[in-house]
Amino acid sequence: MEKKVNCNRERVEAVLQILKKQASLTVKQEKFCSETCVERFLKARGNNVKKAAKHIKAVLSWREAIGTEHLIADEFSAELAEGVAYVSGNDDEGRPVMIFRTKQDYPKFHSQKSYVRLFVFTLEVAISFSTRYVDQFVLIFDASFFRSASAFLNLFMCTLKILSDYYPGRLYKAFVVDPPTLFPYLWKGARPFVELWAATTIVSSVDFKANAEEEAFAFNPRTTSLRFDPSPKINFSSGSSSSRFSFTVSSRFDSLKPWYLSMTTARAVAPASPSLVGVSPHDARSYSFASPALRSAPRRRFPSTPSSAVRQANTPRTPRPSFLQSPSTLLHFRFRKEAAGQAGCRSTERGSEAFLPFARFYRRPYDEMAYRGKMKPPLGGLVSIVSPHVKMQRRHVTHHQRI
Repeated sequence: MEKKVNCNRERVEAVLQILKKQASLTVKQEKFCSETCVERFLKARGNNVKKAAKHIKAVLSWREAIGTEHLIADEFSAELAEGVAYVSGNDDEGRPVMIFRTKQDYPKFHSQKSYVRLFVFTLEVAISFSTRYVDQFVLIFDASFFRSASAFLNLFMCTLKILSDYYPGRLYKAFVVDPPTLFPYLWKGARPFVELWAATTIVSSVDFKANAEEEAFAFNPRTTSLRFDPSPKINFSSGSSSSRFSFTVSSRFDSLKPWYLSMTTARAVAPASPSLVGVSPHDARSYSFASPALRSAPRRRFPSTPSSAVRQANTPRTPRPSFLQSPSTLLHFRFRKEAAGQAGCRSTERGSEAFLPFARFYRRPYDEMAYRGKMKPPLGGLVSIVSPHVKMQRRHVTHHQRI
């Protein structure tokens, strides 16, 4: 274990030496190139020192071009007022959870550069929210405002591209909530070209809403006592039946009431009339209104046309192919279909189960002033630059003015 730690430190020092040889780093760049940051880049590049140093150099130049050190909340006042992108809080492990509620018209009225700056600003705020030993975050994309699957796919792939290229090892989970109908099919074809596809999960809000309703229903003992218990299963040989009532034809002829309804019990009900043995439940009611002679007579099938009768009498039916009647093939197709359905159900269940710990952040109402108040300067803009001492003075003065 000690040898592994020493090797990692040697690689980190080698990367920093390469960066310092190429150009002198500023104070903010040296702060960015911490030991944990260099380890993330080394892990992303397979512990290759030269590739990791080249990657970090490209990231530093990109951050300088974007101007990450000069991003403040006042630049995105409209987005913050609408709650387009914000940090909802930290989960149980201390990871910050980001919520993006971008509308479909946003790319039309804003350039790609402005979206990238907003996204990077939200990432920097999330990183400032994280604790000392936590370097990952969770991303939740609310896609319910999009109608075009291709437009959302372009925006989402651009987001994942920024994360994989300039923030490697930072993303813990990414959830897409209520995407357009065609998005899962487009995502299935595009995800082999996305590096972070394994961390992405598509979730429907109906799933966790139903789970929450079931949990609330099960928690209340009064509602659970009223729940229908489908455990007793009753088989009926004639008539029709439901979970609470049974429909039976009387044995003796009664022109006014040839049938009657009765409450079901746990035991099976014997057939009421020997003439109705073998009749389906759907035909029991119509058959019960017939005369006693017709009910006792055996049922016959009549041909629709004379030609069909001759064909049935003389021409034998063509035998079906043997492979259609083979039970092994039927079982194969049946099991294959059931396995595919179970795999789809398992994937959706896994996605909903993974999203349940973060559903409270998705439902939490957005408060702009509380969000701005948690930002560290200079990200919070002029609101965060004002010192707490000045704020206390203002509160004290306003209190005396009121008196």
